[in-house]
Amino acid sequence: MKVAVIGAGWAGLAAAVTATQAGHLATVFEASRALGGRARALFDTENPDGLDNGQHILIGAYTETLRLMQTVGVDPDKALLRLPLTLLFPDGKGLRLPSLPAPFDAMAGILRARGWGWADKAALLRTAVGWQLAGFRCRAEQSVADLCAPLTPRVTAELIEPLCVAALNTPAAQSSGQVFLRVIQDSLFGAPGGSNLLLPRVDLGALFPLPAVDWLQRHGASVKTGQRVHHINPHGHQWLVDGEAFDHLLLACPPWEAARLVAASGVAGTAAEAWLQHTQALQFEAIATVYAHSGTRLAHPMLSLRGDASNPAQFVFDRGQLGGPAGLLAFVASASQGDRQALEDAVIAQGRAQLGVSDLRPLRTVVEKRATFACTPGLQRPAQHIAPGLDVCGDYVDGPYPATLEGAVRSGVAAAQSLRY
Repeated sequence: MKVAVIGAGWAGLAAAVTATQAGHLATVFEASRALGGRARALFDTENPDGLDNGQHILIGAYTETLRLMQTVGVDPDKALLRLPLTLLFPDGKGLRLPSLPAPFDAMAGILRARGWGWADKAALLRTAVGWQLAGFRCRAEQSVADLCAPLTPRVTAELIEPLCVAALNTPAAQSSGQVFLRVIQDSLFGAPGGSNLLLPRVDLGALFPLPAVDWLQRHGASVKTGQRVHHINPHGHQWLVDGEAFDHLLLACPPWEAARLVAASGVAGTAAEAWLQHTQALQFEAIATVYAHSGTRLAHPMLSLRGDASNPAQFVFDRGQLGGPAGLLAFVASASQGDRQALEDAVIAQGRAQLGVSDLRPLRTVVEKRATFACTPGLQRPAQHIAPGLDVCGDYVDGPYPATLEGAVRSGVAAAQSLRY
């Protein structure tokens, strides 16, 4: 089949690789000159340090992402630093899992958590066992805050809130309890190593998008960057992409761009109307990454930070320990709010206070205003299929995972595997 993929983010490239492996002829259209969508290396001439548009974390449970990385020639053991799940604060308190099979690693880590009393640990173990006995299922309308009501304030503040905002990019009080439970199930109670942190040692472009494009071109596919698609239209049993005919069309662009194309395409039907309604109803959350420099080396490549309204960052990464320049730090503020300068000032003040460094100076602040969809309880996400020959993939498409790289990749693979004459 002649297949068009609109969008060269992680979902689109995963779809194109999977389609090409199945023997289809894929053409990828990307409006930007940069590859990777909302997880990309910054594309400019003033980026000698290999900065990304945001600091990303992968985990061991990202099986499809790791498989596709290997498919296109990336060695995960070299490109990623694998660590047991570690959520330690600068003062050394917090949670660190040992290298044991799941779920014994989580149980041992909870029992050994520094700074927690026995009441904190007992409440978390009791609640986690309850989740497991319930099959990691809850009512659709439950929020993460509802789900974690039996926990102590310390565990909620130091574990649940940062985990929730890192995985779902939505505050616990507004986050889907069911999606959160799926993340917990696959990471802490899934395959061995599923909870491991995988921290990129290379920029996000080199981690998957650039090798994927190289692989696609070597296997006969075409990737057209700097080419924004203006119109898609049904044409008999085919689809026209700016006048060029394709047997199947996969929309892997951001939801607002996909909605623009579908609304103007003239495609009719209940499925298309429902898809547009659900897509246009999505709300979005921002993520800010503040890059800064300090002469101080952190105790670990990644540290948790204590956050509140005045301290917006949840994590800090020592990029010098991840293959970057010594002293380069990346502060991540998920579900961030406010203007860029105020956010940067608050993060720098937070970093100086919590890390105990006085020489911290900002280098660059990147705000991805629509980084993820707001993963709220009972959210009706858009379907993969819209019309004959027209499907969608992306981290926002209906599925069990939040807006993560693994969610995007799995969606792309599923869309490509559904291709039929």
